[in-house]
Amino acid sequence: MLSFLSSTPAQMQETLRSKFRSHRRAMKLTQAELAKRSDVSLGSIKRFESSGQISLESLLKVALVLECLDGFEKLCEVEERFGNIDEVVGDRK
Repeated sequence: MLSFLSSTPAQMQETLRSKFRSHRRAMKLTQAELAKRSDVSLGSIKRFESSGQISLESLLKVALVLECLDGFEKLCEVEERFGNIDEVVGDRK
């Protein structure tokens, strides 16, 4: 198994479920209000908050309403990596 990962997919799913639920509550939205504003079914909202199961499209719609969609753009960003110090400091000749 990929033991170098900081969390498993199941752990990340639980983290997202919990964070989204907390954020909804902090915004004082009911599940029904979130469903209506996001155009995601109430059943999908309830399932997500209880089990973490949700489609990607629905998750993004919910994130938009909860004002946290911007974070998704950074999910798979590739950091620039350097092979050696010369690449970092450049050619100083």
